[in-house]
Amino acid sequence: MERGLLWLPLLVVFFWLAWQGSKEYQKVEAYRAWAEQFERAKYDIYAVLGQKSNNITWGKPTPQGPIKLETFSLLNVQQIYLLIDGKSVDVENPPEKGRSIELEFLFSESTNSVRVPFTEIPLAAEWGKFLLLVLQGLRSPQNQ
Repeated sequence: MERGLLWLPLLVVFFWLAWQGSKEYQKVEAYRAWAEQFERAKYDIYAVLGQKSNNITWGKPTPQGPIKLETFSLLNVQQIYLLIDGKSVDVENPPEKGRSIELEFLFSESTNSVRVPFTEIPLAAEWGKFLLLVLQGLRSPQNQ
């Protein structure tokens, strides 16, 4: 009887971990179906992000699919910043550590901005570099 009572908490933890793993798998599968419509996409526990042509769509991942989706055009973006712990850093030389990692998109027509959270600094830096190149391409004299 005592042995059974000792193993019961372990059994509960095992089932909880299996349930959490199942939920995360459902999120990834829902993301995979959602991401097919984009040229480039990213998934992490904080946000999903997709880029198709000049449009960026982002939202929060759930097992049923991304929610709170927002879409904006890079044509309306004035500047893109990589924020680590709320401070702008160089995307070419990001720090190795940080608690809060975000890409901030500042819009030309207003003082509003969009901040997309990331879990990893290298991933955020790569997205920042890529989107800055796209933004520069949109502003080049050839495109105007």
